[in-house]
Amino acid sequence: GRAMLAPVRWGFDEQLAVGTDAGQVVVHRRVAAGRPSMLLLHGTGFCASTWVGVADALAGEFDLYAIDRRGHGASSAPADAYDITDFARDAVCVVDALELNDAYAVGHSAGATDLLLCAADRPDAFRRLFVIEPTAMDPAEPGVRADMAPWHAEALDAFARRRSRFASRREVIERYTGRGAFTGWLPEVLQAYVDDGFADADDGSVVLRCDPASETAMLRHIFAVMEGAYRAGEPDHPFDVLRRIHRPTLVATTEHSWPIYDAMADVVQRLVPNTTAGRYDGHGHSVVHVDPQCVAEDVRRFWFADG
Repeated sequence: GRAMLAPVRWGFDEQLAVGTDAGQVVVHRRVAAGRPSMLLLHGTGFCASTWVGVADALAGEFDLYAIDRRGHGASSAPADAYDITDFARDAVCVVDALELNDAYAVGHSAGATDLLLCAADRPDAFRRLFVIEPTAMDPAEPGVRADMAPWHAEALDAFARRRSRFASRREVIERYTGRGAFTGWLPEVLQAYVDDGFADADDGSVVLRCDPASETAMLRHIFAVMEGAYRAGEPDHPFDVLRRIHRPTLVATTEHSWPIYDAMADVVQRLVPNTTAGRYDGHGHSVVHVDPQCVAEDVRRFWFADG
């Protein structure tokens, strides 16, 4: 089931709460009655409002729904239930609650993985899928990139020590602008993330909603996928189901991402039968936040590709 919550800002008109095994997943909606539905899923550490640029560009053309993935934004944050399959089940719950059929699915990074696994489980939910640098592995190639493990261990340690409390949102903006993963972000997209990705504390400070412990738990599973170590050797591997996706799927990569994203996109193209490759030259992994207009144009073009 779903419940209506208060209206929201940042490109969306209202929000809905969908019950899952971890509490509630909040879905933000930009209403366009009578238009095709589009479901948007963000990557690890972000929130639904980071789609604001894409949502603004597609407003009126699609009835837009953007999920705050578990542990992010306004959604429930369980103590430790951040497996790849946990997120996919949440996406299925949302698809069922919204009764999506023949909709458009657009996902970025781990959010793209949610949509792929969801599409395998709910074959009629989506007419087309547009996935940007999804996380994926080939179950037939366990341990293929085990050499990444030492770097991943260092990265997990760094994320566990990430600063999560700031005096104000203004301080967060000053700290994040032009730095690290936020390099090149449009100011309004960064502002939307800081507004919705941080909670107000009683002492007037602001606290990261996707806290370091939760993000580290999420990344531990993602890094295992990247290494080919995720559930390696288990029967009925979660990524086996990708072969069941028969809807047209565009798999986009970017020029300046880590090479692992190209490798994982290749996996998706091998496993998913009906794929098209897309490429963002001059961009890196955060293309959704840096050039949402370009992403929206490609999303629109792929939806109408078959007339």
